[in-house]
Amino acid sequence: MRGRGAAAALLAALAPASAGAWDGQPFYGYALDGEGPGYPLSLPQTLRATIVVPLAARPVPRANTLAEFYPALAACWRPPASLEDAPDIEITARLSLRRDGSLIGPPRITYARGVGPKTRPTLVHATLEGLSRCLPARITPGLGRAIAGRPVALRFVYRKVDANRPG
Repeated sequence: MRGRGAAAALLAALAPASAGAWDGQPFYGYALDGEGPGYPLSLPQTLRATIVVPLAARPVPRANTLAEFYPALAACWRPPASLEDAPDIEITARLSLRRDGSLIGPPRITYARGVGPKTRPTLVHATLEGLSRCLPARITPGLGRAIAGRPVALRFVYRKVDANRPG
């Protein structure tokens, strides 16, 4: 009979909590859809983006959306001179920002592809240096409130332009 009690406790723990009364006042984190409490709005735990660098267009001076934020961070990335001939490079940096766009702790490199073990430190250094040139990020107060403290994973993808290669 122990199995039934454990199963009942598990089902009770998984059951949805009852909703509290809504007093009609808007609060951060929910969108109001006419009457009632609406539905929760939330960003994913880690904000992720892949950016092809160097950028084709200049980013906006002050980012107000995530679509504007990622290119603003990637605008300062340059391939290291010793790696400009590498055909395909990918590197991912993970960082967190405060509301004002400044860093919370040092960024971390979580992934690198397209370079050997001897040239990886050069790529890592160039990526961290590029990020430091673009930080603190120029963001609006609204975007700052939305991303503050959330991890940001930004993947830089560098494809060497080759006239003989299709695409």
